[in-house]
Amino acid sequence: MRRSSSHAGSFARFLTSAAVTAVLAAGLGGCQTMSDITGSLNSSSPKAQAAPDDPRRAAEIYGERYRANPKDAEAALGYGQALRATGQRAQAAAVLEQATIAHPGNKTLLAAYGRALADNGNSQAAFEVLSRAHTPANPDWRILSVQGTTLDKMGKHEEARRYYASALKITPEEPSVLSNLGLSYMLTRELPQAEETLRRAYSNPRADARVRQNLALVVGLQGRFVEAETIAKGDLPADEAAANVAYLREMLSRKDKDHSRPPGNRATVPVAALNRPD
Repeated sequence: MRRSSSHAGSFARFLTSAAVTAVLAAGLGGCQTMSDITGSLNSSSPKAQAAPDDPRRAAEIYGERYRANPKDAEAALGYGQALRATGQRAQAAAVLEQATIAHPGNKTLLAAYGRALADNGNSQAAFEVLSRAHTPANPDWRILSVQGTTLDKMGKHEEARRYYASALKITPEEPSVLSNLGLSYMLTRELPQAEETLRRAYSNPRADARVRQNLALVVGLQGRFVEAETIAKGDLPADEAAANVAYLREMLSRKDKDHSRPPGNRATVPVAALNRPD
């Protein structure tokens, strides 16, 4: 039972992220690093290559380097990423904010700081910082996609979709961007459009399991629960598939409860966030 609960929690993270994303961008089952957005700082250096996979260990290593020299850009970036990965998001934002002050022109640090702000729900500030992390002459599709998610969180859906469109011009049919776009349509209850977009993402060989779960949710929201279950199960082991279906049922039951409320008290969709950066 404990293992099933763990799988249900993982499925919840799939649905609420994401990114998003972020995801809103790439990555699944854990926290994304800023290399998912714009490349890690000095990633070719021996120290960067030796960074541990365990985020807690990374926090110890980079934290020690950062405390020894707070102006070390690579240490600040690694420490900020590790703090985000271990759920210490407010501290991550504080560390990365100081790093951007010390290195105002470092676009990798700006991208990391923007993601940390988005983690904390500071969508407007995140959007502004991310705007400084790339230029119109050299746009980064990953950052454009994250900016789209911050706009969606602020209810600026049409503007968000222009950012997704710009990202897709750079990297056509990128599944993580299409997934964000599909969730944007879901937020405005344009469910057929959301499904069509998510199916495009799902058909891409590079699509991850998060795309599949987003598609399952949108299909379920349209009342086709058997089909949604089939999508949610995928080729997972039986216990994981059962946990995913159980969570999908829970999410859809929230939708039913939402419809029983007075119109002024209804939520937009039965998900907590759009591609929240993990």
